[in-house]
Amino acid sequence: MYKDFINFLKEYNIVSLAMAFVMGAASTSLVNSLVKDIVMPLFSPLTASGSWKEAVLSLGPVSIRYGSFLGELLNFVILGFVIYIIAKKILKMDAPGKK
Repeated sequence: MYKDFINFLKEYNIVSLAMAFVMGAASTSLVNSLVKDIVMPLFSPLTASGSWKEAVLSLGPVSIRYGSFLGELLNFVILGFVIYIIAKKILKMDAPGKK
């Protein structure tokens, strides 16, 4: 039973998957901090309220709170790009005969 479990872990790369999950969670926190603490404050002077989180577009009785959305969109784009770069490097390493 123990050997079957060890073979399962090796065959399906469970340890690598777990490590990737932990690294993904850590990189998400890092990217969130980058966007919220470094990038988005640079846009604060461009907003009328002075705070990017509170940026609102008023169209008559309708208020569209776009500041927070833009921060989350930037998080998504940066994280997606980081994952893309990492995946390209890993797939390049796994490809036989390519360098």
